[in-house]
Amino acid sequence: MIMAAGRGERMRPLTDSTPKPLLAVRGKPLIDWHAEALARGGFNELVINTAWLGEQVENHFRQESRTPLSIAYSHEGIDFGGALETAGGISRALPLLGEVFWVLAGDVFVPGFEFTQAAVDRFAAGGKLAHLWLVPNPPHNPQGDFGLGPDGLALNLAKGSPQPKFTYSTIGLYRREFFDAMPFGNPQGLKAPLAPLLRTAMDNGQVSAELYTGPWTDVGTPARLDELNQATTTH
Repeated sequence: MIMAAGRGERMRPLTDSTPKPLLAVRGKPLIDWHAEALARGGFNELVINTAWLGEQVENHFRQESRTPLSIAYSHEGIDFGGALETAGGISRALPLLGEVFWVLAGDVFVPGFEFTQAAVDRFAAGGKLAHLWLVPNPPHNPQGDFGLGPDGLALNLAKGSPQPKFTYSTIGLYRREFFDAMPFGNPQGLKAPLAPLLRTAMDNGQVSAELYTGPWTDVGTPARLDELNQATTTH
């Protein structure tokens, strides 16, 4: 599932007329980098949630024929008038998803990440509810989000903990049961963030993680977008 419903307030005015996942990095919309990487890993069935300018996202893929993708949409804007936040959006899309599935944000740039069936198989065999890829903290998130234990568990560290924290890349594998606290299919359109569910699951030892050290950018501001487009290599 590629999350593509957000308004992108910090990217205005660029996002006044273009949804953030369709902004181009090095000549290609952000969401295409994800779609092509998933396809290379053998994952051709995608779910994309939309809200702000969502019709542009669907039209983009309708006109795009290079990648053999089967795409289902969860149109939160049409159904509820706006985005449902991350956990709300995933819960809404659960009827379209399998028992185990990838989730990633449509507005991160991570050109070297490999989506592999081996990662899915390891996660499915391991019994955890979620597996996250963490990255070294970027300048805009110096305190990080979650810790990483020597046993591979993601840690909900207390504020001020001396243990290092890392930033959640927005790439993760999830089981359907992770969202059992939400009504299946989120028929009422409840808005709910993901972090509280992750922290609760971490406290129960149900989230594993690993560190990804390849190029990664949260394309959250026009300045970061400009910086990426001024770079000459994709590593």
